[in-house]
Amino acid sequence: MCTVAVSFEPSSPVPLLVLAVRDELLMRPWEPPAEHWPRHPGLLGGIDLVAGGTWLAVDPAARRAAFVLNGRGRLAPEHGRRSRGDLPLLAAAGLTVPDDLSTFDPFYLIIADLTGAVMLGWDGDTRTEAALPAGYTVIVNSGEDPAEPRAAHLLTALRAAPRPDPADSWGAWPALAAGEGIDRTDPRALILRHTFGDDLRYGSSSVTLLALGPDLVRYDFAAVPDEPGPATFTQIV
Repeated sequence: MCTVAVSFEPSSPVPLLVLAVRDELLMRPWEPPAEHWPRHPGLLGGIDLVAGGTWLAVDPAARRAAFVLNGRGRLAPEHGRRSRGDLPLLAAAGLTVPDDLSTFDPFYLIIADLTGAVMLGWDGDTRTEAALPAGYTVIVNSGEDPAEPRAAHLLTALRAAPRPDPADSWGAWPALAAGEGIDRTDPRALILRHTFGDDLRYGSSSVTLLALGPDLVRYDFAAVPDEPGPATFTQIV
């Protein structure tokens, strides 16, 4: 389970705000956001050290970002399978996502800039593409699914809080991103932890707060602490 919340307000000085949580096997190695990819100069994101891609990529100069979430459906054949972590790099760099997605496992790819956000979906058989509406949208591994407990809780909390002005502060969003004190095993929890068997641990590994506007780019990043509590954000841009 990963979660991306998008706030798009075309009339705002900062039209696009994003709160994104990456969930993964906690033993899977990664490094924090930086310019990790020489073939994509200027592109920022955290790097997955297993496959070399990313879950979230930002091009500050182009005011463009892309995020990938695992989807549900039919897996790609093992022979020739490509990492979904390549997709945000292509999309954030303004390059074309392949027409033939059969070598990728199911996913949702959100591509966002100052004009709005588009969600590309692939379930192993069918490709879909839809523009996200103005206002708040929360995407999880089942897509835009307001009935999913995590998505429903986050959507309610976002709508109840004033939309932040990231030129000043993130307002209530860091508290939301820290989990609001909800137990990490609760189905509503934005920050989660699960243990499978004796030692296979899965959960939220990082949180990103991103703002894109004509006169502002702000990209804040936090690794999720092992123990519940406030997340410590570092401003990347």
